[in-house]
Amino acid sequence: MFVLVDCNNFYASCERVFQPQWEGKPVVILSNNDGCVIARSNEAKALNIPMGAPAFKYKQQFKQQGVKVFSSNYPLYGDMSNRVMTILEKYTPNFEIYSIDEAFLYFKGFDLFNLEQEGQRMRKQVRKWTGIPVSVGIAPTKALAKIANKIAKKFMKRTQGVYTIDTEEKRIKALRWTKIGDVWGVGRKHKIRLEAIGVCNALQFTQLPDVWVRKHMSVLGLRLKKDLSGVSSIKLEEIIPVKKGIATTRSFEGTITQFSDLEERISTFATSCAEKMRKQRSSCNALLVFVRSDPHKKGDFPYRNSCVLPLPYATNSSILLSKHAVMGLQKIFKKGVHYKKAGVMIMGLIPTEKRQLSIFQNNNNKHLTLMQSVDRIHKRFGSHRIKLANQDLNRTWKMKQEHLSQRFTTELNEIITIK
Repeated sequence: MFVLVDCNNFYASCERVFQPQWEGKPVVILSNNDGCVIARSNEAKALNIPMGAPAFKYKQQFKQQGVKVFSSNYPLYGDMSNRVMTILEKYTPNFEIYSIDEAFLYFKGFDLFNLEQEGQRMRKQVRKWTGIPVSVGIAPTKALAKIANKIAKKFMKRTQGVYTIDTEEKRIKALRWTKIGDVWGVGRKHKIRLEAIGVCNALQFTQLPDVWVRKHMSVLGLRLKKDLSGVSSIKLEEIIPVKKGIATTRSFEGTITQFSDLEERISTFATSCAEKMRKQRSSCNALLVFVRSDPHKKGDFPYRNSCVLPLPYATNSSILLSKHAVMGLQKIFKKGVHYKKAGVMIMGLIPTEKRQLSIFQNNNNKHLTLMQSVDRIHKRFGSHRIKLANQDLNRTWKMKQEHLSQRFTTELNEIITIK
């Protein structure tokens, strides 16, 4: 049986763990630079606050209806996610982290176990050890486990947060209840196409001919149909795939006109990309630097440009990537422009242990040892403790974050003070 564990209103729940006074009250989380709503508590959904709502348009409504607004606190959310996943992976070796707040578990050979009781035990343990509420869906396939989880979450009082699809009657009832647009893997275009031929729920989708599904939705759609029919066709991804491209891009809290300020941002972005590469033991052969002016600045000529720089040899050194990123910035920087966004993308990723070295270039193996030491220090004492000389020593991410909470679990200076 497959088990899907999904954290309820994850971002809002992370904030509530350390600020329980907002439990049961409407909470929304804003995107980078406090742009729009990216997460809502159930209470905020009940107030008809939509996903993607521009914060400046709803500012008055938030104030009138007592909605608590938080800026995105990704260090906190990432650490809390890691704590939840560490607990769940101890239940079975067959484990897949599907997203920051979801994980699939596959229980093979647990025929004598009551999985519904195991699901309740997971809920209690995660809640007790982390403070995060979760819902659990149990079914013979991944797609059905997704639907079981939705039912567990929708009818929390009746299911106690755990629902099992273990009979044909339950499967048919669940599929009939699930709208076709809510089916895992059915996007907007497929939803329109299916509704046009009268398919409005998941049960009707499973009754379509295989030939039609294969023709219009490819082999992935056919696997989904079989999975919903109770035939396990979507397997567990036990190995996290290595990213083929990594990027760090940000909009600025204001506009930047000076080269030195933009250089500092580009260097920080390149360093962030290098850290991500080292985590997956990759190196890159090229990088792209781009800049963009503020499109809303009246009277300014719009400007955007990018530059690709091949590297002399594959590397994941923060020093070398920062150096070449700044070289790229020098080629595309234009005076008098009000820059609003910039970024660094790295390309041509290969495993570090398989990289091709150059006879004619100085590969500088000292960088490899140095970066390993820096990563160990960051793992022990927290990220961004060591920076390059052209980086801002006080702030790493310069964004508009007027409602930012503390990094309670990753920053020693921001832990809860007991009085």
